[in-house]
Amino acid sequence: MIPLTPSPNLTDQVYGRILEAITDRALPPGQRITQNELAERLGVSRQPVSHALHLLHRQGLLAESGRRGFEVTQLDPERIRQLYEVRGAIDALAARMAAKRARTDPAGRAQLEAALRAGRTVDKATPLARLVALDVDFHTAIYRLAGNPVIEETIAPQWPHMRRSMATVLGELDYRQTAWREHEAIAAQILSGNAKAAATAAEAHAQSAGQTTEERLRAVGEAA
Repeated sequence: MIPLTPSPNLTDQVYGRILEAITDRALPPGQRITQNELAERLGVSRQPVSHALHLLHRQGLLAESGRRGFEVTQLDPERIRQLYEVRGAIDALAARMAAKRARTDPAGRAQLEAALRAGRTVDKATPLARLVALDVDFHTAIYRLAGNPVIEETIAPQWPHMRRSMATVLGELDYRQTAWREHEAIAAQILSGNAKAAATAAEAHAQSAGQTTEERLRAVGEAA
């Protein structure tokens, strides 16, 4: 087999920066971008930009647009609803397993408690990118406390799409507070060891988030 060339860390950095711009809508849906433009804006050569753009394209975050160009894809409301339906089942499983291990995994418990404390700092001035990162950290802490790495591995490919969907609703002041109240309720059940209630709360949160996001996306689409 032909040896592969290891991807330099710079490619990861470029990927992360572009993904962040897509998530917080600095690069909005429909925005056309090119390798040359991004390389110039990021102060890097075209090679890491090319690698990052093609990875984002494979993940469905970018679509080809003209010669050597890409554009940011639109979020599909129905697809997002379907994604949250699956995530609800996964989150329920993770919360149930996390509750059963909450008393025997002090490191995992501490990570969840730390994520919860960080979420309590959310207010109307919190930047959108920070809101999304805190949300991801909270759910990741539950996945890890669950003690089954397959859960996190299964959900990982969907995080870029979920981060975009989160940004759609977390920009609204009312919803960001609602989301963290629901996080508090989930965490309380997990930390108290109530597996059934934790699973119910986690699934309800995912389904509610999916419905809210779908409605918001449809409203934006109709307004456009």
